[in-house]
Amino acid sequence: MIIEKEVLIIGAGPIGIACALECKKRALDYVVVEKGPLTNSLYQYPLNMTFFSTSEKLEIGGIPFISNQPKPNRDEALEYYRRVVTSNNLNINLYEEVIAVEKVENYFMVTSEKNRYRVKNVIVGTGFYDIPKKLDIPGEELAKVTHYFKEAHPYVLQKVIVVGASNSAVDAALEIWRKGGEVTMVVRGATIGDRVKYWVKPDIENRIKEGSIKAFFNAQLSEIKENEVIIKTSEGTATIPNDFVLALTGYRPDFDFLEKMGVRLTQDANRFPEYDEKTMETNVSGLYLAGVICGGMETHKWFIENSRVHADIIVKHISDNL
Repeated sequence: MIIEKEVLIIGAGPIGIACALECKKRALDYVVVEKGPLTNSLYQYPLNMTFFSTSEKLEIGGIPFISNQPKPNRDEALEYYRRVVTSNNLNINLYEEVIAVEKVENYFMVTSEKNRYRVKNVIVGTGFYDIPKKLDIPGEELAKVTHYFKEAHPYVLQKVIVVGASNSAVDAALEIWRKGGEVTMVVRGATIGDRVKYWVKPDIENRIKEGSIKAFFNAQLSEIKENEVIIKTSEGTATIPNDFVLALTGYRPDFDFLEKMGVRLTQDANRFPEYDEKTMETNVSGLYLAGVICGGMETHKWFIENSRVHADIIVKHISDNL
């Protein structure tokens, strides 16, 4: 059976939820399809993560977000978006991955793991957290290597390499060290990243300065072995004992998925998708982009706070053209 809809939204993150709210307000027949749990990316965040943004900047649909502190944590955000979905009875299908989106005349045929849809408009709000940027070095496939950090407990009394100097890498390094892990950071640049949260940056810099956390700057991991790693530095090569490697070097959108739908991407390193900034419609008529996926490899360009407006822009354009 083919399910008919006016709008299909791919991704049930905050921006996908915001799009669903706007569709409901405008009485559009819509469905949200998500391959994992609700707000899958936020769910994958570290258990103790605190947002850079204040709670009001994470609000969607004009629904207040009240948190205990000005900057909410992961659990508060999950609870907020859950409440938004359940209290508004939004139409969301979870654990249903979209396999293909094909334009057929004036409609899209969308095939998922569970259903087939015939829809007039598709909104892609899939984010980028599912595909890590790989190191592409020998040993990266070893079981002791991960591209995600959830909590520090598994790394107690272990020798841990943290690759990167962004917020995720810094948070992991500090938390693992505080829980009793022996942490060494490997940083490609000369300093800790400028985008690191301002209340955390002095902490990590002081821990490195005092020697509590070791760090190799202007360095990169060149090989991972069962019980050690090899680090290439400006002063030569260093081999140190190691139990776990956290390669927290960032993530990227699913460019293959976009291209299969017909979205044109720039051929430079940024891989910017083509879309109209006034409507968020791509070069494929009726296909829209929302949220962080709009930034290509510049994954720090769009956040919840500055992309939540995409929902109103997109749904208004769809409604005006039905």
